[in-house]
Formats: sequence, structure tokens, C-alpha cells
Amino acid sequence: MEAIYEKVKRGERITRDEGVSLFNSSDLINLGQLADQIRKKRFKDRCFFSLNININPTNICVYRCPLCAFSRDLKDGFLLSFDEIIERVKCAYNEGIREVHIVGGCHPELDISYYEGLFQRIKEIGDIFIQGLTVIEIDYIAKRSGLTIKEALIRLKNKGLGSIPGGGAEVFSERVRQIIAPNKPKKEVWLSVMKEAHKLGIRSNATMLFGTVETNEEIIEHLISLRELQDETGGFMAFVPLAFHPKNTGLSHLEGPDYVKILKVFAISRIMLDNFPHIKGVWMYLEKRLIPLALQFGVDDIGGLSWDEKIVSSTSPNPQEKISKKGLTEIIKLGERRAVCVNSIYERAED
Repeated sequence: MEAIYEKVKRGERITRDEGVSLFNSSDLINLGQLADQIRKKRFKDRCFFSLNININPTNICVYRCPLCAFSRDLKDGFLLSFDEIIERVKCAYNEGIREVHIVGGCHPELDISYYEGLFQRIKEIGDIFIQGLTVIEIDYIAKRSGLTIKEALIRLKNKGLGSIPGGGAEVFSERVRQIIAPNKPKKEVWLSVMKEAHKLGIRSNATMLFGTVETNEEIIEHLISLRELQDETGGFMAFVPLAFHPKNTGLSHLEGPDYVKILKVFAISRIMLDNFPHIKGVWMYLEKRLIPLALQFGVDDIGGLSWDEKIVSSTSPNPQEKISKKGLTEIIKLGERRAVCVNSIYERAED
């Protein structure tokens, strides 16, 4: 392991096999310290967060993945009206929120005109940054509307889409996808949509859902695929590892990842993804006591306020209470970091 650590300290890129070796190592403390050194060199004592509201317009989804506790069939689900959504956004705007995060299901009756209208209505409220739609949603909306991915992205960008959150990647391994999300588009679709978005100047995040049935090797393969696309486009802003929450899903027999697995994923992501600016550990996916520790393992962003979020909350019988800006910054301080408020493309936000 010492040879790998020295290689990283010299700023050299580690290989697939070396990444697997890091996962198989029991040297958690030194692994965390190495990831933290990389983070510190880039960001010193800063930790980023955002002031945002989540809008989940619908839980009706054609894919109905086993991993998801949120989705429903057409007869059982909901679709928010524009008036409901706009009222929520206006209330948040009046409380100082300047970013809206929009993700939901792939509704069989909605095409691109719905999202164009929604984005336009939101932008009419004020200077609001829109981060919206997973790759899976974009792919579905384009097909439903008879458009190419490029055409769909241009139309959404013209109506105010600022960046893409990166969900729907899960784990790229086809073996894993057949178990946790068998009907979703494959890895190649996810990567091609992101490539097109980056070519159009639309920045994005990239995600990975871990703690289901994937192997360490499959996690490393996922990271390598992202690293290679980032080499080509440079369009990813942050990598967001998401710890799987099994409750209320079709995979409730699984336990999800333990603390060691979570911290290893954060640290190894920071080390492997040498061309990604940020590693985001979204606070909603973590127990509060784990967040300050994650900040010692390469994480430099803990996500946003995410008011009204429904997707992660659907995996818990006791959803997290609404957090305030003060509450979020206090968590950051526990990790001995200085809180910096930004939007999803890391432009400094008013705070």
C-alpha cells in the first residue's frame, strides 16, 4: 500500500488494480488521511453547501426500479400542478432560497413541453438557479417528445436549465443494474447524455448508488468510466456517492453500507477521481454523527438544504426534519471546516 500512497502524493494517477487494492486494504485511517490531503490542497478549510428547495413533480414512473421507494404506477401516484409547485418555490424564494432542484419520475404522459413550461414559470419568480432532471428523465423526455438528446437539452437550457444533478447512474455494472434497476437505460446511455450536455456547456454532477449488491471491483469500474469521460469533456463539477437506504424498497432485505464502506467510498473516490473538482457527501444520506467524519475522508461539500425533498425521505418512516442554514453550517463546523455557500456550479451565493 505504501507504494500506492507515495504515487498519489506525487500527483500520479492510480490504476484500476491499485484502486481495488485500496478497497481491499484495512488501513482506513491512512486512506482517509491521504484523501484529506488532496482535499486540503484544493480547498484548504472550506466546505461547500447550497440553499435550495427540492421539487419532485411526480412519483409516477414507467421504470419502477426495485431500488426506489418513491415511484408509483399511474393509478397510485401523484402529479403536482404548476400552481402547487410555484407556490412552494415562491415561499422558499421569500425565505432566501435561490436554487431549485427538480427530479421525479418518468411520467408516461409528460413530454418536454411540461418541463419547458415549469422552468419558465420558475424563472419568472426571480433569479433562481435550476438544477434539474436526471439523465434517465432527460432520455425519456426526449424519446417521448420525438427529439434527439441534443435537441431536448437545448430546449431545456433555453428555458432555464442550469445544470444536471447526475442521478440515475446507480452502478454502471450491467450485472448490478439487472438486480437493482433492470428496466433503466444502460451505462452507455447515461454517459452519452452527459457527454452531449457537456458539449452544450451544461455542467453536471455524477452519482453512484452503493451498498446494494456491487463488488469493490464494480465500484472502481464505475469510477474509471467517469474519470475517462471527465478527461474528454471536463463537464463534471462533483461526484456524489449515495449510500443505499433499503427501507420501503424492493431490496429491503439488504442492509445497506456500513460506516467503513461509506468512508472508504468517499476517500477512494477523492483519490481515483483526480480530475473531479468536488466530492459531495449529501447530508441526507448520512447519519448526523457521520458527516463531520466524512469531511475528514475527502468530502468538501455536504449538499443543500433540500427543503421538501421526497425521494430519500420515502425510505424512512421518520423523515428528517427541515434543516436551516444555521443547522447546516453548524454541522460543517463540527467537521472543523468553514462553510461556504454556493450554487450547484459552485458560483458563490449570497450568504
